[in-house]
Amino acid sequence: MPAESVLPIPSDVDFPAAATLLMNALTARLGLDLLGVPAGGTVAVTGAAGAFGGYAVQLAKSDGLRVLADASPSDTQLVAGFGADEVVRRGDDVADRFRALAPAGVNGVLDGAMLHEPVLPAIRDGGGIAVLRGWDGPVERAIQVHPVWVNSAATDHARLRRLREQAEAGELTLRVAGVLPAAQAPEAHRRLAGGGLRGRLVLDFTAW
Repeated sequence: MPAESVLPIPSDVDFPAAATLLMNALTARLGLDLLGVPAGGTVAVTGAAGAFGGYAVQLAKSDGLRVLADASPSDTQLVAGFGADEVVRRGDDVADRFRALAPAGVNGVLDGAMLHEPVLPAIRDGGGIAVLRGWDGPVERAIQVHPVWVNSAATDHARLRRLREQAEAGELTLRVAGVLPAAQAPEAHRRLAGGGLRGRLVLDFTAW
């Protein structure tokens, strides 16, 4: 492991919770940095109840942005608790609900739900969308697509250290969806593929 990728765990956080922090929070941080929305701008987050989405909402608020987010009815309170200014019902037509709250369009979208084309109408001309897993369009109206690859910043110690500081300060919420022995990795994958997790599954290798 490169030394630049290693940090002490935040104070008063156990190992499973600490293990949930860096990959998803760093992915969200990179997405925001690629969008480059100035303080006071507006972003929308899809998949806001998930691990990436929750961090995206909290980091965007810490950047001084107005945050619109989507959620199922059962997750509305959870997402509002992350600090989202407005929470709308999720779904393929979520762009219309975002536009109702930001008639000129949002500056950028952090697309944790990987909706891609259906969410583009929420974005103003010349805005951007931060995407996971390499989607590259098509887009129009000069919207920019920003693929996010977390490995590109795996040794960015300054970014990682800042995320640790924010977690220690309570600005980022570490959520453990469950801890399984490493031998149960197939079960963890089944749960992940089934969706609906609110946090991260953690594999415990101490008894491997």
